[in-house]
Amino acid sequence: MLEKKVLNNAGKFTAILCLLTILLTPFVIVNAGERGVLMKFGQVQDQILGEGMHPMIPIMNTVKKINVRIQKQEISTEAASQDLQNILTDIAVNWHIIPDKVNVIFQQIGDEKAVITSIINPAIEEILKAVISEYTAEEIITKRQNVKSQLDELLTKRLAKYNLAIDDISLFHIRFSPRLIEAIEAKQIAAQEAKRADFIALKAIKEGEAKVNLAKGEAQAQSLLHDILTPQLLQRQAIEKWNGKLPLIVGKDDFKIGNIQDLITISEQQP
Repeated sequence: MLEKKVLNNAGKFTAILCLLTILLTPFVIVNAGERGVLMKFGQVQDQILGEGMHPMIPIMNTVKKINVRIQKQEISTEAASQDLQNILTDIAVNWHIIPDKVNVIFQQIGDEKAVITSIINPAIEEILKAVISEYTAEEIITKRQNVKSQLDELLTKRLAKYNLAIDDISLFHIRFSPRLIEAIEAKQIAAQEAKRADFIALKAIKEGEAKVNLAKGEAQAQSLLHDILTPQLLQRQAIEKWNGKLPLIVGKDDFKIGNIQDLITISEQQP
């Protein structure tokens, strides 16, 4: 009995010891949208902790949580265009840390704040200035989509080297000097007026050509009628139109023998 009682007490003690071990063993919770960089005595490990609860060995292990959600970084920078105009651009970049590379990023660069100050902001400023310099001030307005696409391509390539991904880029505000805006507006107005003048001139030319063609057509028609309407044809048409009435009085001045047209004319004048 005594031996059985000792065994029971030993089992209870073991269970309590295990429970205390579990309760006293620290845990780390990695929240949604995060990854945990596991370190052993300060040395970054290959293992990356996903979302959830993970046991830790006190003193030996530490964990640095890194945000892997999409983050937005806004920056304003001034750049010179191809025609040496100062242009202030506000740009917003949506980016995120590649989740399975958080340990490398933390080891080489640091946390999110270090990534923004050391990598994101300098890359945006440098690439934006390089792209803006390839366009004139007017082209930055008229070819805005091209500017955005080029920025997206170059910035994506640059940040991929640091295990960072670009989700989207927005050029939400481009500011020019008042003189430049006035010059661009004046140029656009002049271009519209020039197009209108060209249209009016072309319209006048077309109308003139139409009148010339109409005159040529009328002249050709008159010439054709002159060639077709011979005296014989006219006399025949007159005979066909004669109503068969003879004039009551026929004078030598009004009618000549053989001129049936005069005969018809005189007959038509009779009541």
